[in-house]
Amino acid sequence: MLQTLSLFAPELWLAISASLLLGFGYWGGKDRSDFARYYAIIILIVFALMSYVLGEPEGFAFNEALIVDSFSQFAKLIIGFAAAAALLFSKSYFKTERLERYEYSVLTLYSVLGMSIMASSNNLLSLYIGIEMQSLALYVMAAFNRDSLRASEAGLKYFVLGALSSGLLLYGASLVYGFTGSLDFGTIGAVVSDSGTTPGIIAGMVFLLCGLAFKISAAPFHMWTPDVYEGSPTPVTGFFASAPKFAAMVLIARVLVGPFEGIVSSWQQVIVVISVLSMVVGVFGALQQTNIKRLMAYSSISNMGYALVPLAAGTVAGVQGMLTFMSIYVITTIGVFALILQMRIRDGMVEQISDLGGLSKSNRGMAILMTLFMFSLMGIPPMLGFFGKLFAFLPAADAGLMPLVVIALVASVIGAFYYLRVVKTMWFEDTRHEFVEAPRNLRFLSLVSGLLILPVLLLPLISTDARGLIAKAAASLF
Repeated sequence: MLQTLSLFAPELWLAISASLLLGFGYWGGKDRSDFARYYAIIILIVFALMSYVLGEPEGFAFNEALIVDSFSQFAKLIIGFAAAAALLFSKSYFKTERLERYEYSVLTLYSVLGMSIMASSNNLLSLYIGIEMQSLALYVMAAFNRDSLRASEAGLKYFVLGALSSGLLLYGASLVYGFTGSLDFGTIGAVVSDSGTTPGIIAGMVFLLCGLAFKISAAPFHMWTPDVYEGSPTPVTGFFASAPKFAAMVLIARVLVGPFEGIVSSWQQVIVVISVLSMVVGVFGALQQTNIKRLMAYSSISNMGYALVPLAAGTVAGVQGMLTFMSIYVITTIGVFALILQMRIRDGMVEQISDLGGLSKSNRGMAILMTLFMFSLMGIPPMLGFFGKLFAFLPAADAGLMPLVVIALVASVIGAFYYLRVVKTMWFEDTRHEFVEAPRNLRFLSLVSGLLILPVLLLPLISTDARGLIAKAAASLF
């Protein structure tokens, strides 16, 4: 019992703190929303540091339903800081839109608790519990602006399609359980290695992957993403695009490498198909967009396709490449949304790409930062995004998946068009609006994110220590 408490001290801290914050917010009322937000940020930072600092004792808990290893510890570190950043950039938006409620901070904490369980899942039941805990909080967050028709529509669409994905996930889990006789990843892996590619196990694995693909907005399970991103409050969209995506991708890696490691050739085909579809749908869908948040939605779809490229290799280097790419993607995405939240005009938030016209003349610093983020998303050297794609594509090439790598490279070239369109609008078109001065917290967050992707600070981020941490996390899965 003491070992379990020691292993899952970060989760216990998160659960107890979230419950206390819920009670405090209930008695304190909406006037305590600022306190709740900053307290939640502190809780998340402590959670992330505890996951890393208290990470030496590795083991299982709750009858091996959950596992603590270097992989889960690294995931929790990224998830905790990403969620804290998302909370930090939500303050000014909710204050301006008169949506300051303590419940948002509590929902964020509970969703992160679900993500933490996802990262540590070691059987099909804990996997489902983690996903549902995260999803239920996210459904409410999508419709947090209950007076907005678009937000209500976004929440409803997300909930309905999320329920469908849960059904696919449960059906796949039931098939796997029926043909292996166990929910435990280790036992399932042993049975799969002995029995090989039986049709029932393959079908169960495919349904599991379909349910998980929904959580990362991978095509053809991406239908909800553009509408939900556009309709949700902008800070919520920024949160959706960062921490939950990272958690879901981590879970996909654990499921593929854990119970289904013995049939790599079978799930490799599924991952390749989903990856190609995501890249194609993402880049061609984004070409037609005029709304910034819908553009970022399709960008997210294509980036999930890139993240699946190294996973298709089924190797330690592949998992390492995925973790590297996703970590860089999270940093860049947080920076982009921090900038989007700064782009407020007198009539409200900027939503159309055309509204960015002449930004370089009215706010040169903001235009420079957005240009850097666009270059990073494109994968232009020497920006950090280039190294993310480099480390993602190399393992697939080494595994003999050259056609997949070529498709990814072509998709990246096509995708550069819509990122450059944003840059062109900011620097070469006439000024359309005068922007309201941004709050300090948003300027600070966007500046930090911008510095993190600059070549000046590149070496610390891809140093031996940082890459060693990711390599250790990837190796612990095998």
